[in-house]
Amino acid sequence: MTVDIETAARSELTAPTGGPSFSEATRVWAKIGLLSFGGPAGQIALMHKELIDERRWISESRFMHALNFCMLLPGPEAQQLATYIGWLMHGWRGGVVAGMLFVLPGFLVMLGLSTVYALWGQTDWLGSLFFGLKAAVLAIVIEAVVRIGKRSLKTNAMRAIALAAFLALFLLNAPFPLVILLAGIVGYVLFRAGSKTPAIRHGAAAEEADDLRTDHRASPKSALGAVILWGALWALPFLLIWLAGSPGQYAEIGSFFSKMAVVTFGGAYAVLSYVAQQAVENYHWLRPGEMLDGLALAETTPGPLVLVLTFTGFMAAFRNPGGLSPLLGGITGAILTTWVTFVPCFLWIFLGAPWIEKLRDNKALASALTAISAAVTGVILNLALWFALHVLFGRVGEVRAGPFKIASPEWMTIDPAALALALVSAILLFRFKAGTFGTLAACGAAGMALKYSGLA
Repeated sequence: MTVDIETAARSELTAPTGGPSFSEATRVWAKIGLLSFGGPAGQIALMHKELIDERRWISESRFMHALNFCMLLPGPEAQQLATYIGWLMHGWRGGVVAGMLFVLPGFLVMLGLSTVYALWGQTDWLGSLFFGLKAAVLAIVIEAVVRIGKRSLKTNAMRAIALAAFLALFLLNAPFPLVILLAGIVGYVLFRAGSKTPAIRHGAAAEEADDLRTDHRASPKSALGAVILWGALWALPFLLIWLAGSPGQYAEIGSFFSKMAVVTFGGAYAVLSYVAQQAVENYHWLRPGEMLDGLALAETTPGPLVLVLTFTGFMAAFRNPGGLSPLLGGITGAILTTWVTFVPCFLWIFLGAPWIEKLRDNKALASALTAISAAVTGVILNLALWFALHVLFGRVGEVRAGPFKIASPEWMTIDPAALALALVSAILLFRFKAGTFGTLAACGAAGMALKYSGLA
């Protein structure tokens, strides 16, 4: 997902004034973790402000080079960017601390909210709150489509890639990892063919220097060490599950979300419709509409939006806890899901970053990245349409025509109150720039007011 950092475009940055101490950096990473609301765009902009504009700890070129690599990886790019920069500053311990502090506050909040949801989710007041939050989330996803599209779709070729990605998902139900892979290949081919496809700025294009380490020890031995260490940590829960006799659905939960950690290109928005489909229709972990509730919770917490998977894992284990109590099972499922989702992020960074630091001006890589960014726009547009159908209509059917499968709402089941709240959310976001948290708060309160007044 491409991210526009307006301050980066306006800033005339000088060289950083020197690297921070480990304790100083830890305090700043904790601050970023606590304040990282607003999805990847807001999170990356916050890091840019804290690390470059205010402290000059890293150069603009180094920051953008790291960001370009992280956008190519599966998983949350903002958390991986924090890990990468932490590694640049203080080696592996810096990367581990930066990555963990980026996730931990949001995980703890999500765990608490999931517990409240599981225990009291059927109460009138919480249902009324989520009625408004779902409408706000719909507007937030649409705003993400517009924001990303403005920055990704600069040429007719990129617009064609985005449209093709949308149609492949909406009409053919194509696997989104395949869509992303094909987009990257198309971008690479366009570069080789001499296309004028705009490349995302690469670090080597800038000339400012910094005081960060340059001995990155990129070697087969260090790569093998990273694979062994982080691969073992990734596999650790499965060993514990096996020793416990595989109770409940924990092995299934760990396996499914481990796969998601490998294929979640484009962030939470891009993967969410697939996870929702599998969690509801295949595994029966969630009921229809609960994934929207989970995303609404994730939007209100700091940290990566992919923490919505923590909610999914909690509910899956809460409803099938094996020999544990439902609450302890839910907590175990949430920890397991979060572990197998984020441990691979550290593997990708510690395995790839030393080598990527040697690739400061790879234009073929930049072209592939640009095409992937365009495809992600189409993926998120498909998600926005999926959300709109399930938020605004009581029933959604399906029409088949040959290889095509088209969602078809029953127009008489449209919810006027949900439509009104979605429009209010859009006005708050687009016209008044209210921001994610403010929009969610306003619409949550409005949803409760409408429900209790009998108007919804």
